[in-house]
Amino acid sequence: MQLRPFIEGLQADLEEIAAVGDDAVGEAARRLTAAVGASAGLRLLDALTEAALELSSQLPSGHVEIRMSGQDPSLLYVEDERQAPAPPAAEDALVARISLRLPEGLKVAIEAAATREGVSVNSWLVRSLARAVSSGGGGRRGPGNRLTGFGRS
Repeated sequence: MQLRPFIEGLQADLEEIAAVGDDAVGEAARRLTAAVGASAGLRLLDALTEAALELSSQLPSGHVEIRMSGQDPSLLYVEDERQAPAPPAAEDALVARISLRLPEGLKVAIEAAATREGVSVNSWLVRSLARAVSSGGGGRRGPGNRLTGFGRS
């Protein structure tokens, strides 16, 4: 995505608004237009960052990243790497049983997720629960985990 057309459009709008005034207003508008260019680019990147964070928080897996090519950002979906389950230690052998009652819709969604990953429902549940417990039960990205700024290469 190129930000330049959006910034130039904003600058053109400012110049059109200033055209209704006298020469002093026109000169002030030209100065303001030049100054607005850099600021508008950073504000657009801030808006894209917020959009990427919001989208990422709604995805069941993976996240959205903003990657810069020069001064042009690209939104990319990044799939979370699938980790192969570690073989259970002797003391962690699968011997405990529990009964779990689920709403039918959730059961169908779990079965579909296990099928997509090519594992049994039991393996999928064990891995998902282990991941949730080891990460502190969170796993959800929010504004507190945001990195903002502008970088150049």
